[in-house]
Amino acid sequence: MSVQLWTYILVGITFALYIGIAIWSRAGSTKEFYVAGGGVSPLANGMATAADWMSAASFISMAGIISFAGYDGAVYLMGWTGGYVLLALLLAPYLRKFGKFTVPDFIGERYYSKTARIVAVICALIVSFTYVAGQMRGVGIVFSRFLEVDINTGVIIGMVIVLFYAVLGGMKGITYTQVAQYCVLIFAFMVPAIFISIQMTGNPIPQLGMGGTIADGTYLLDKLDGLSTELGFAEYTNGSKSLIDVFAITFALMVGTAGLPHVIVRFFTVKRVRDARKSAGLALLFIAILYTTAPAVAVFARTNMIETVSNQEYTAMPQWFKNWEGTGLLQFEDKNADGKIQYVADAAVNELTVDRDIMVLANPEIANLPAWVIALVAAGGLAAALSTAAGLLLVISSSVSHDLIKNVFNPDLSEKGELWAARISAVGAVIIAGYFGINPPGFVAAVVALAFGLAAASFFPAIILGIFYKKMNSKGAIAGMIVGISLMLFYMLKFKFGIFDGGKAAVAGLKDGWWFGISPEGFGTIAMVVNFVVALVVNQLTEEPPEEVQEIVENIRIPSGAGEASSH
Repeated sequence: MSVQLWTYILVGITFALYIGIAIWSRAGSTKEFYVAGGGVSPLANGMATAADWMSAASFISMAGIISFAGYDGAVYLMGWTGGYVLLALLLAPYLRKFGKFTVPDFIGERYYSKTARIVAVICALIVSFTYVAGQMRGVGIVFSRFLEVDINTGVIIGMVIVLFYAVLGGMKGITYTQVAQYCVLIFAFMVPAIFISIQMTGNPIPQLGMGGTIADGTYLLDKLDGLSTELGFAEYTNGSKSLIDVFAITFALMVGTAGLPHVIVRFFTVKRVRDARKSAGLALLFIAILYTTAPAVAVFARTNMIETVSNQEYTAMPQWFKNWEGTGLLQFEDKNADGKIQYVADAAVNELTVDRDIMVLANPEIANLPAWVIALVAAGGLAAALSTAAGLLLVISSSVSHDLIKNVFNPDLSEKGELWAARISAVGAVIIAGYFGINPPGFVAAVVALAFGLAAASFFPAIILGIFYKKMNSKGAIAGMIVGISLMLFYMLKFKFGIFDGGKAAVAGLKDGWWFGISPEGFGTIAMVVNFVVALVVNQLTEEPPEEVQEIVENIRIPSGAGEASSH
C-alpha cells in the first residue's frame, strides 16, 4: 500500500478513537469541563500530562532544531526537561492544595483582587495563543505532506477535530483523549528511531546508537562532524551560542514551563495532593522516553539527509525529495545550472532550503523505511499537536468563562450558563488559533519558545511569591506581571518581528542589537528578573496583605493532611 493510503488508514483510526473517547466522556458539569471531575488516576493523568506537555514542538520541531543547531539545540532539551522537574517539585503540589481550577483563579484569590485576576487572564490568553499558533502550524505541516493538501487546509481540518472533542468533552474528554494520544505519539516516535538506529549502527537502542559506530568503524558523531565541516557548517558537536544566551534560553524555558497554565491545570484533575505528586513523577518518566531519543533522531536525520542530497543529481533524487518539495518546505534553486544540489553553509552558493520542521517527519522516508512507519509518524505528529492544542484551548475558554465572565462580570451566572460560556469561548479560541496557524510567526519550536518566555515573564514570579512569601500583596504582583509581560512583548516584537525598526531585526536577525547579547527566546529570563524586582519594590512601598490571606499561604505549605482532598 502507498504511504498516502496508510496515512488515511492510521490517521482515520486515531481520529475516530479521539472522537469516540470525546463522545464517551463528554462533560456534564463545569467541574468535569474544567478539571475532569477531579477523579483522574495518577497513571492516566501522568500520560495525559505527558501528551499535553509534548506538543508539536517536542515531536516535530525539537529534533529538527537539534539536527541543524547540533550542540546548541541542547538548550531546548535542558530547559524543557528541567522546567518540568521544577514545576513538579516546586509548584504543582502547592497549587493543587490551594484548590483553584486555573492560574488566573489562583492569582485572583491569592492576591484578593479582581484586577489581579484580569491581568492574569490577559497574560494567560497571550501565552496560550502564542503557544497554540505553533501547534496549529504543526498540524498544517503534517496534513500538507501526508494528505497532500495545502497547509492552510490542513490547519482547518485540525481545527475541526480539536473543536469537536475540546468543546464537547472539556477537560474530561481531553484527558482521556490525551492518554490515547500519548500512546500514539510515543509509539510513532520510537518505532522509526529504533528502525534507523539498527539500520545505521546495528544497535536497537537509539540513545546508544547515536554514540555508536557505523559499518566502517567510524563513530557516527565523528562522521557527522566531518560531513558538516566539509560543507562549511560548524562542527555538529560544538556550540556557537554565547554562554550567557545558552543560560538565558535554558532558564527562560525552565521557569516558563513552571508558569504554563495548560500544564498546571492538569494537577487539579486528580483526587489528592499525593496523586498530583505521583502523576508528576510518572509524567516525567513518560516524557523522558521521547526527550532522550530526540538527539538520536536528530543525528540520524541530519546524517542521512546530507548523504542523500549533497552534491547529488537533482533528477536522481528519490521520491521523498519531490514529495516534500511539493509542500514548499523543501526548495531547490539551481544557481549554477549544473543540475546538482549544492547544499553548503555559504548562503550565496547554497541551493537547498530545508524547513527544520520537516526533519522528523521526513526522516523515515529518507531512510527508506516501510510505508506504514512513515504514516505512523504522521499520526504521531498530529497526536502531539492536537493534544497540546486541546489543552491550550481549554485554558483559553476557562479563562474567559470562569475567570472573566463568572468571577468578574456576572457572579450570579448559573452552572449551565457558565458551561455554555466555556464552550462558546472554546469555539472562538479555535478560530483565532486557526488564524495564527495559517499566518504563523515562525517555525514551530521558535514560536513555542517565545510562549515560554512570556510565561516566565508574567506568571512565574507571581506564583512563586504567592506560594512562598506570605507578605506579598496584590499591588506588587499586578505591577510585576504588567511590567514583565510588557517588556517581553516589546523585546519579542522588536527583535523577532522587527515591529519597532521597520522590520530590520526580523529580516537580518540583528544579534548586535540584542540587549546583553540575549536572543528573544532567552529574554524571558531578564523580563522575569525585572518582574521580581518590580513586584518586591512595589510590595515594600504598599500595605501588607490581609491576615486571612497570609494564613491561607501558611496553610498551603503545611504537609499535614496533604493526602486529603481539597474542599474547593
